[in-house]
Amino acid sequence: MLSPDAIAAYRRTGYHFPLDILTAEEAAAARARLEATEAAQGGPLKAAMRHKPHLLFPWLDELIRHPRILDAVSDLLGPDLFCWSTTFFIKEAGDRGFVSWHQDATYWGLSAPDVTTLWLALTPASRVNGCMKFVAGTHRAQVGHQDTFHPDNLLTRGQELAVTVDERDAVLVELAPGQASLHHVLLFHGSEPNRSDDRRIGLAIRYIPTALRQVAGARDSATLVRGQDRFGHFEHEPAPRAELDPDALALHAAITARQQAVLYRGTDKAGFRD
Repeated sequence: MLSPDAIAAYRRTGYHFPLDILTAEEAAAARARLEATEAAQGGPLKAAMRHKPHLLFPWLDELIRHPRILDAVSDLLGPDLFCWSTTFFIKEAGDRGFVSWHQDATYWGLSAPDVTTLWLALTPASRVNGCMKFVAGTHRAQVGHQDTFHPDNLLTRGQELAVTVDERDAVLVELAPGQASLHHVLLFHGSEPNRSDDRRIGLAIRYIPTALRQVAGARDSATLVRGQDRFGHFEHEPAPRAELDPDALALHAAITARQQAVLYRGTDKAGFRD
């Protein structure tokens, strides 16, 4: 899926984009499915459902196994893959929500930084509506962070880098619906508020090789999407049988509570923020 030059560039810069995954029509259909669920629930997805939604919706379980996605990620991480997590990042029209400069690995508790995030655009992602921004080559080391719990920050702890980033170094990750970006778990990245008159919707899918372990909390779980698990470090998550199936809802609640304990460790906070 990725050319040798693209793989080399990812190793050097920490990212690759754009990657064509869905057609514009398929992206529009995915957005429609999400928004039909939101309409049935009376409003935007609550925070808990934005985390690991592939455990609740069969169409998302299918999406995380999309051959074009897995082919690209396998080029970077190898043939045996877990989907460790998914998150909807939704910025409403005119919303003040932003993502501070940060590194994903800071609070995830995984044993090694062999993690790739595929961020899939279901709407346009542009400068105006708050697309992601990267700083090339910042994926080689973990740096310090500070928690802000800023009410407009879309991150769990409002975490931000404890070092200054020169905005002139930022690379804007502008994507059309159906396109995706790949970035390394240690890459500096963030995003600005949505100043447009439409929603900006993206799905972040985090993939890991099966050799990784959770080292900061209780036994973790993941969805095997390609190859084999020869290590047994993660409980295997089942695919949902139907949208918002009661068994899936109960499992999702237990799994996200366990993940929250890792993400919020060392604080008095609990629960994903709406």
